[in-house]
Amino acid sequence: MFILNSPTSNTIPTKFGFTKPKLTTLTNNSGGIQGGISNGAPIFFRVAFKPPATIGQAQKTVTYDGEDDGFLENKGRHDPCVVPRAVPIVEAMASLCIMDALLMQGARKMAMSALPSLNVSLSS
Repeated sequence: MFILNSPTSNTIPTKFGFTKPKLTTLTNNSGGIQGGISNGAPIFFRVAFKPPATIGQAQKTVTYDGEDDGFLENKGRHDPCVVPRAVPIVEAMASLCIMDALLMQGARKMAMSALPSLNVSLSS
């Protein structure tokens, strides 16, 4: 959960205006995405991580020698710091999500071009 120190995006709408030669947003309060669609502005977002917990129970494991009788047990808290790995993880997941959306859009376009056009008029 994020703590907001400023008004929410509902109270500060993204303003549009002309930046020569095209109509763009004057601010980027929406993080570059409006209604699930990129508006051409840089995409930014916030991320939160839950600290990984240490498992306090003894667990059966194997050793590097291949023996099956190894046990792993931690006493106390030995939580690893995920900060050094956070940036590459977030960048990779953001890239995967953007690529997934791009591939889905390509599939939609391919499916629409394969369908015959419907020449049906709706009577009112």
